[in-house]
Amino acid sequence: MTDATFLEYVVFFAAALMILGGAAGVILFKNPVHAALGLVLTLFGVAVQFVAQEAQFLAAVQVIVYAGAIVVLFLFVIMLLGVDESMDLAIEPIPIQRPLAAVMGVGLVGLLGAAIVRARDALDINPGTGIDVAGEGAGQDSNIRQLASNLYGDHVFAFQLTSVLLIVAVVGTVVLTRKWPKDAADTDSESGSS
Repeated sequence: MTDATFLEYVVFFAAALMILGGAAGVILFKNPVHAALGLVLTLFGVAVQFVAQEAQFLAAVQVIVYAGAIVVLFLFVIMLLGVDESMDLAIEPIPIQRPLAAVMGVGLVGLLGAAIVRARDALDINPGTGIDVAGEGAGQDSNIRQLASNLYGDHVFAFQLTSVLLIVAVVGTVVLTRKWPKDAADTDSESGSS
């Protein structure tokens, strides 16, 4: 075993431990801020794996977009909601929100199904169309065009699924940071009757 191969194994297993440890922290930590920091550790571990696979652009996007922007968004949501405040789940602040959420969910599933069918039809029309590496004679924005074609053409389903996953994560953050006491409804009804 050469030194380079040994170093690759060390980097792989160190990053894998970061990913697994951070993911376990997201699940096991009771404090939502600590769980968000566990998510940061997981995302940095994935970025290290991208660098090990010589995908530096993906590693930079992983750190900037996910570990930077998305986790900061989660932390803002956690802090704006106030971890110490509590609400009663039995009281609906907006009565129509659950049926509306069901309609939106059905619509989202329909849109994703239509996107899958359309993507398969596009591949049947133009089989084997891929992205060629930009040559020396290509224009200045050819790499950007190729990246956009790959991201929004070949992998549009995975891209949209990622955005849905992020929305679900924000909603999960909102739900998990609330404390739902059983006696809040009794306190509200007593203050309204007196």
